[in-house]
Amino acid sequence: MKSIHQLPDWPKFKWNDTSLLPLLADIRHRQGLLLGRMQGLGFSLRNEANLSTLTADVIKSSAIEGEKLDPEQVRSSLAKRLGLEFAGTATPSRNVEGVVEMMLDATQKYGEPLTKQRLFGWHAALFPTGYSGLYKITVGKWRKPEDDPMQVISGPEGRKTVHFEAPFAELLEKEMSAFLKWFEGKGLDPVMKAAIAHLWYVTIHPFEDGNGRIARAIADVGLARADGTSERFYSMSAQIEAEREEYYDQLEATQRGTLDITPWLKWFLECLSRAIASSEKQLEAAFEKTKIWERIGPSLVNERQRKVINRLLDGFVGNLTSSKYARLAKCSPDTALRDIKDLLSRNVLIQDEGGGRSTSYSLADTPPAGDA
Repeated sequence: MKSIHQLPDWPKFKWNDTSLLPLLADIRHRQGLLLGRMQGLGFSLRNEANLSTLTADVIKSSAIEGEKLDPEQVRSSLAKRLGLEFAGTATPSRNVEGVVEMMLDATQKYGEPLTKQRLFGWHAALFPTGYSGLYKITVGKWRKPEDDPMQVISGPEGRKTVHFEAPFAELLEKEMSAFLKWFEGKGLDPVMKAAIAHLWYVTIHPFEDGNGRIARAIADVGLARADGTSERFYSMSAQIEAEREEYYDQLEATQRGTLDITPWLKWFLECLSRAIASSEKQLEAAFEKTKIWERIGPSLVNERQRKVINRLLDGFVGNLTSSKYARLAKCSPDTALRDIKDLLSRNVLIQDEGGGRSTSYSLADTPPAGDA
């Protein structure tokens, strides 16, 4: 069976507005509500919510391709590049830095034109060593004829599934020129454009590797344009990763169908709706964090204590000891102990069961605001 790029009218996509417009209207409404609520969080907590969303986007987009990234490295790299305070100790690898660089270029510079050279830069950032795993690949250029046929696959080695074959390399310049011109055109809602762009780009599959991550970054450009802000408060990549099997099923079915892509657009919009719903849980966590800080009294703690408390609120892994406090706050052991005793005296921290060298501390359930 032919793939859609082999059909005579490619790429003249069609869809049924009647079935899609109610979904689109609901999403646009919920996007507005979410952005409005996030504005009410205040600058600091908005930054943290944005950082958490971008971290999830980077990690989950790579996870879809079977690559596991260290969350601490990703978060640390993002925070540094965004100029945000983050008391992390992880040193990001070159691969992490590259994925982060691509994602930030897509979301922070969403208003800039999507060009061939920009995509080449993204691809080079994804593969800083020129290798994909153990294999040397062509970086920062369209794939070559010797790579044909380019098969779009998923799954681990030994159990890979071939979903479709992409256009031959000799067609890529023409195919990508048409795609990029369309992407920068006017007249289509940017959410719909994000959905179509994802499918269109994946169909072309212009690079030797990394196409899935770049496709999702392109969709993020469209969604950022829809929101009109570089701040990201929901992660489409995280939702796609959660629905990965259905994602590939939809792609494969669409590739083997007609140029009426209504089922794909419906699935994409519904997946986006679920992504926005998932973000509401993070929003509630942010509001809870605000309440805790109101009880603690942010003006009553020093900068070191603020860093450590924020790490605990962000889901610190393991037990907080005085030595870990010293590393996180970048202070001496004596200073760490003084800070901890101060927080214990005001019921911000409580001492866990046990003692001696294993003494550890946790946030109190209801730390009260009050005088120092």
